[in-house]
Parts: sequence; structure tokens; C-alpha cells
Amino acid sequence: MKRRNVLNLRSFWQIQIIGWICFYLFDLLESIHSFLTKRVSLDVETVPIVLMFLGSFALRPVCRWLLRQSQSWIAFELKAAAAAMLTSIPAGCVACLILRFFHPVPWHAVVATVMWSFFILFMWCSLYFSIKQWQQSSQEKERLLRAESEVREARLLALRYQLNPHFLFNSLNAVSTLILDGNAPAATRMLAQIGDLLRASLDPDVRAEVTLAQELALTERYLAIEQTRLGERLRIDVVVPKETRDALVPSMLLQPLVENAVRYGVASLIEGGYIAIESAADAERLRIVIKNSGRPGEGEQKKNGNGIGLGNTADRLKTLYGADCEFSFSRPEGGGCEVVLELPLRREGKLQEASPCVF
Repeated sequence: MKRRNVLNLRSFWQIQIIGWICFYLFDLLESIHSFLTKRVSLDVETVPIVLMFLGSFALRPVCRWLLRQSQSWIAFELKAAAAAMLTSIPAGCVACLILRFFHPVPWHAVVATVMWSFFILFMWCSLYFSIKQWQQSSQEKERLLRAESEVREARLLALRYQLNPHFLFNSLNAVSTLILDGNAPAATRMLAQIGDLLRASLDPDVRAEVTLAQELALTERYLAIEQTRLGERLRIDVVVPKETRDALVPSMLLQPLVENAVRYGVASLIEGGYIAIESAADAERLRIVIKNSGRPGEGEQKKNGNGIGLGNTADRLKTLYGADCEFSFSRPEGGGCEVVLELPLRREGKLQEASPCVF
């Protein structure tokens, strides 16, 4: 953490010094004709810029404070203009007092110096905000790239998890049973369902986030396979209102959790059980609940099994949302398991708001 602060401070000093030197040189080149005709001396151009340079350091903590308030751009600019004016008045007056030691300074020159200082310092604040916006955007892109990398890893893990001997044995055994029973259409349908699920897991178009409707479609493919295998032993209840289906969720979020629920909450019971998927949304949050049945007192025996997909899910949620999400796993007294996710509600096409960083 300490090294990160040092790097940010060094970056600020580099931009600050190089920027003001370039501005000073540009101002000198612009006034070179006045220097040659002796109408303006070098100190008239140098002293105000030095005072503005020092004033920019006083504005830096103000700008950082404004950024932490998460206000609109217009609010930033209005408050920055007020801060620039309060800084330019003493900077311009001090510059004129220093210049009076060398030659007379009329009162209108004081006003002009103050207004010029105000304009330059206000532009400095606007440039500071722009650099911060660019910096936050770069960090946002880096975070999304890291999240997409997590998604690729999750897809590979999910695919390997689906291809373990237990899953393949049960699925192929169910297909062979359907063929022996003379139910070739059902066997063909199950093979197609397995192929669709594997194809979706290997989809090269990897996105960090998809709509809840897309994620639910992938999960329903998996449940269709298990429904064919388990028959009436698996009961499915999906309550996902239309207004939540276009909400963005992490890719491959539901399927690993539902697979755990089926494997350890339904398939292991002779009488079978149920899987419930529910969603709800308010103005700012999306809530998703996944529940499965089970006998009371079986939590400790199946703790390790149910934890296979939980750690990966928790890590990806942290990568995407930081502290702005909740992920809980519990075992009700009546048996079974319940997973609750609360995510920031964002619709498709809207980018997540970047969090302020230190500069």
C-alpha cells in the first residue's frame, strides 16, 4: 500500500512540474515580441505564474475532496470555480505586491492579474478532474479484464466439474437406460442437452457480465439434463420476474450453485427434492436466492461437497463488485441449503460507476 501511494505521488509531481514548465515556456514565446520592444519585462510574466503554481498545490486537496463526494460534473466545476477564485485573489494580489518592488503597478493590472489567475487555476482544476476520469477509466478497464480472466477460469473449472466421472457415468447411464426402455427420442434429447451445455461452457465470447435471462437459460440447460436423469425426483421452481431478467449478473454465476444444490440436495436422496431459484429487485439492489431441500442434520456431512463452487463464486463477486455485494450460505433448521446473493442493480448497456482512486 505504501508503494502504491509513492507511485501516485511521483506521478502527480511529474505531471504538475512538466505541465507548469510547458505553460511557462508557451507564455514566454507568446510574449517574446513584448520583451524585444521592452514593453514587458520578464518578471511580469514570471511572478504571476510562480504564484499560480503555488496556488495549485492549495487547490489539490480541495479537488480530491470534491472527487470523494461523488457529485455530478457540473457540481464539480461550480465548486472548483469558487475554490479557484478564492485562491486567485491572494495569488494575484501577492504577485502585484512583489512586482511593485520593480516598477509601478496600476490598480487595473491587479484586477487583470487576479482574473487571469482565476482562469488558469480554474482550467487547472478541470484538467485535474479530466486526468482523474481517465485514470479511473483505465482502472475500470483493468478491473474488467481481470474479471473476464476470472470468468474464463470459472468456465474451465465448471467444464471440468461437469466432466468428472460421476457426472458422465450418471448422464450416460441415464441415456443407456432410456435406449433399453425403447425411449430413443428421450435419449436423443438428453444427448443433445449435454452437447448444448458443453457448447455453452466453451463459448469463446467471454463476458464478465451477462443478463440474468442469459444466465438462467444456461442453468435451465443443466437442469433439463438432470430432469431427464432424475425424473420426478427433481422438482424445479423458478420465480424470476420479468423486471429482473435484464439485470446484469456475473457470467457462470447460477449454474455451479444449482449443480451443487442438485448433486448434494436432491440426487443423494431416494425421495428426491426440489430446487428453487428466486429473484427480486428494488431501485438499487438485485436479490437472488437459490434453495434446495434436504434432511435436517446433514450439513456437516456435506459441507465439503457444497463448498466446491462457493469459493470461486465469492472470489469472482469480490473481483467484480468489491464490497458492494453480499453472498451468504446457510442451512435452515428444516434441512437443505440456501444461498443468497445481493448485487448492485444495473441494466444491460450501463457501465458500473467507477470508484474514486487516490491521486
